[in-house]
Amino acid sequence: MSIVCRRRHYSPRTEEAYRHWTKRFVLFHGKVHPSTLGAPEVEAFLNHLAVSRSVSASTQTQALNALVFLYRDVLGQPLGEMKNIKRVQHRDRLPVVLTQAETRLVLAMMTGTTQLMANLMYGSGLRVNECVTLRVKDIDLASKIISVRNSKGSKDRTTVLPVQLCSPMELHLTRVLQLHAEDRSRGGGLAPMPDALYRKYPTAAGSFA
Repeated sequence: MSIVCRRRHYSPRTEEAYRHWTKRFVLFHGKVHPSTLGAPEVEAFLNHLAVSRSVSASTQTQALNALVFLYRDVLGQPLGEMKNIKRVQHRDRLPVVLTQAETRLVLAMMTGTTQLMANLMYGSGLRVNECVTLRVKDIDLASKIISVRNSKGSKDRTTVLPVQLCSPMELHLTRVLQLHAEDRSRGGGLAPMPDALYRKYPTAAGSFA
């Protein structure tokens, strides 16, 4: 499953979720190999999640997608139509949204890098994973633009860098540059390179960008 997910450039979180539900499915049926099972067993598992485990509609859908992927793309045994799934009803709920004053209070209680990250997510609309994996080369202080790479759905996009964050970001990058130089002197400071780019550009992982 991991091989097929990575060949199709699925995100690590999608791969993790699909592996999780496959494991749960196998354990539910007494560790029987999935190739010997089929649609009735998948329906039984999904109904168990809905009735006995009281999962949400989105969780049931995620489990269904994982098992459809397992049978169709990994095992080459498409499940076909399943009519006996007890679908969990999706409920629309009102979102809880902080006011601007409440947001300021929350952000003001933070300090240092944590505060900068929270401000960046709030001001630039970054997801948590997008923020923690942001690279130096994707921050354009002059144009006040942030490039987000390989986001949800394996898509790239650009977003704004708020003017108020330019100075804190510049100070942060100055500290990171010093830390990176110290790490490199100790043999560390290497960034992960996607899609085997470390073979094509063997020195890129050690660059500050």
